[in-house]
Amino acid sequence: MSAALVLALAACSAPKPASVEAPVVPAPAQTPAPAAPPPAVAVNRAPIALCDRGIVQPGPDGRLFNHFPYPDTVETALIPAPEEFAPGGSCRIHPAMLADLQALLARANQDPAIAGKLRAVSCHRSVRLQRQTFCGGINPDGSSSFRERAWASAPPGFSEHATGYVVDFGTRDRGGCPDAEACFAATPAGRWLIANAAEFGFEQSFPAGNKQQVKWEPWHWRWVGRTPNAPGAATARGVFAPAAARFPAYPNRPEDKRLLAPRPAAPAAPAPKQPAAPAPVQATGPTPQG
Repeated sequence: MSAALVLALAACSAPKPASVEAPVVPAPAQTPAPAAPPPAVAVNRAPIALCDRGIVQPGPDGRLFNHFPYPDTVETALIPAPEEFAPGGSCRIHPAMLADLQALLARANQDPAIAGKLRAVSCHRSVRLQRQTFCGGINPDGSSSFRERAWASAPPGFSEHATGYVVDFGTRDRGGCPDAEACFAATPAGRWLIANAAEFGFEQSFPAGNKQQVKWEPWHWRWVGRTPNAPGAATARGVFAPAAARFPAYPNRPEDKRLLAPRPAAPAAPAPKQPAAPAPVQATGPTPQG
């Protein structure tokens, strides 16, 4: 047997080394794609013909007389508010806010002071209706200006009501307070909303002393969802983002946070000192004889 053949046979009979599998490299974690941002509201800086009485110019940020522009939600995208709150479908709202509005009304009905008294004054208002509302409040003789009117009413195309996310609340027990007036804040219904509406995803757009320089409207509440991740909340918050960033709504202002912060409990008053019992009085007089 040749030497080459011996070497070949030896190589065939030698044990094969154990195969070593390549380490499994874990796949990189997939980062979820960010949610699509809500549609941006187009900022119109072009001159506007207002009430057929003049041309007005929005500011660099798109505001007109301190009001931000808002899109007009088509009527077919809205639904009626609860019947007991707005009989006959008089109030139409965005579907995303219905559950929170129902929960708010249910909680309010548990309070004997306002049970069954909350009602809708105004909800969605189209740009056309807002034009009638705004322009109808200007004196025909020209004694009132656009700016004066805008203190209490937004120009058409600049009202939060066009979004469908806003409710003007009223009470069936007005107590002499007209709808849409500051006195609403002092009614039982107004006080209840100020204390509880935020729990249900509502915020007061124009609180007292707001820096937006718009009339205080304690009856006007916009829905933004209880949390940013609540269904529909991202879209609603996107609509109001320009306003909320510059002019936070109640109860999101720093002064509101301080006002609503829990206060430390007052120290317990010391117990009043008990007067000492008087010493017994010794009887005086003749000692009895036994």
